[in-house]
Parts: sequence; structure tokens; C-alpha cells
Amino acid sequence: MIRLFVALPVPNAVAQSLMPKQAGVPGAHWQERDKLHVTLSFIGEVDGSVKAAIDDVLAGISAPGFTLQLHGVGQFGEGKRSRSRSHALWAGMRPNAALEHLQRKVANAIRRVGTPSDGHKYTPHVTLARMRHSEPGKVVEWLTQHALYTSPEFEAGAFDLYSSKLTSDGSLYRLEQSYPLQGFGDWEDDDGEADD
Repeated sequence: MIRLFVALPVPNAVAQSLMPKQAGVPGAHWQERDKLHVTLSFIGEVDGSVKAAIDDVLAGISAPGFTLQLHGVGQFGEGKRSRSRSHALWAGMRPNAALEHLQRKVANAIRRVGTPSDGHKYTPHVTLARMRHSEPGKVVEWLTQHALYTSPEFEAGAFDLYSSKLTSDGSLYRLEQSYPLQGFGDWEDDDGEADD
């Protein structure tokens, strides 16, 4: 079995703009440079034949390249009972129709292979920290301090399939395959559907 997810890589200029934000919350486990990415779809554990099928459908996706920009920060909580506790801090994304179009294509392709989606509404972001026991006041302070964060613009020219291996020191990511996007230019969502 192999644990998979699909993501857009984050270039060095953007990673360098994020690194200074990774401080100020005691108990936060800040993500290392090689773990900074924009998730398109978390797949989960699959066997080798399903991985091959996923590779085939992802390779068949046709979509244009586009420009992105991170903007703002946020947090994910631990559920309904403990909204005051955060389990992740992230940098958000400026609204981007081309990104959402690509994400729908990826999610639909994976669904066709028989792997269900995780059921969460897609919120494009880059995870900056994971937390187990964080002080709510420090989280609010961090969110306020970095609320206006904006990254340099960057181009998405490919999307990637990664494997993730859980270890006692955290997850180890490995690039399994990269899928190029087509040339840049004016992007239009013709039909609002993603059925490739």
C-alpha cells in the first residue's frame, strides 16, 4: 500500500517569503521547505494497481498553466467540540478560477478510478504548521500579525503526484510523477465542468 496526494509545487521565491512567518506559536511543528505545496487532492492509501490507474488518469488531464498568488493566513480547528484549538496554520490563496478548474479535473479523474474524495470543500492553501497543543491566544496573535501576507506571484506549469510515508519524525514526501500543464494565456472556463 502507498499513501498518495496530488499537489502543486511551491517555488523557492514563495517558500522564502513563507519561512519568516514560521515562528511565534509555541508547540507548532513548522513545515520544512520540502513539505510546502498546494494540495489539489488527498488520495490516501492505495495498492500498486490503483496507483498505476491514478497515474494514467492524471496523465490524461489537459489544462492550461496559470499564475497564482498566496494571500492571507488561516487555521483549521479540531472539530465542533474544540473550535478554540487549532491543528494547522496555513497561507491562503487569492481566488483563482483556473486553479479550481484544475482541482475539479483532478478530483473527478481520481473518482473515476474508484477512489472517493475526502468530502471536504476545497480550500486552496499551503500548510505552514501542524499543532497538537497550541495556546489559542498565541494562534490569534499569529493570525493577526500575518493577516495581510501576500506572496510573489508564481506560475503553475505542472502538477505532481506525491507519496507520503509516515515515520516517527513526521511524513516523508516523495515525488512519484509530474504532469505538465499546457501553455499560459487567457484562461476561460467554458462549461464550468471538469469531466476530462
